Amino acid sequence: MGREPITSKYIEVRESEIHGTGVFARIKVSKGKKVIEYVGEKITKKESERRSVALIEKNLGSQTEGAVYIFELNKRYDIDGNISGNPARFINHSCEPNCEPNVIKNRIWLISTRKIKEGEELSFNYGFDLDGYEDHECKCGAKKCVGYITSEDNWAKLKKLIAKKKNKKKKAEKGKKKSKKKAKE
Repeated sequence: MGREPITSKYIEVRESEIHGTGVFARIKVSKGKKVIEYVGEKITKKESERRSVALIEKNLGSQTEGAVYIFELNKRYDIDGNISGNPARFINHSCEPNCEPNVIKNRIWLISTRKIKEGEELSFNYGFDLDGYEDHECKCGAKKCVGYITSEDNWAKLKKLIAKKKNKKKKAEKGKKKSKKKAKE
């Protein structure tokens, strides 16, 4: 694209304990600050879907490749942030985020939702839906982490789905034990 890398006095990019590369506060950040703009190529929703599917299929099963950096801009367009001049693409998901995305004048900004300490990793909730939630395990380490990357609106339903799966698994294990016991008799 030829665009200069976006810089922000607030951030630095380095290795993350959450996942791969992360973005960290270089200095203290007060609540309500535009921390960094999420930039990239403006694409249609149709192109966005095509790119997402192609990337996922190409890198199926890889834990390090295949990250999709497409961010919703509005009803018609998305931003594909998979460009070298977009350090905001390295901001990781957290179930207890300190930033949130906000579209201001057709630009995507990550805004601090509370005071952020110097050296603290920046994060936001990626807001994924529940479709294929098992493919998006969360490793944020937050006290209230739900184990999967999904919107907070989905957490109650997710907890029910997880409980239902556990119960199903327990019943299946009980059935196997009974079968083994009968086979021994």
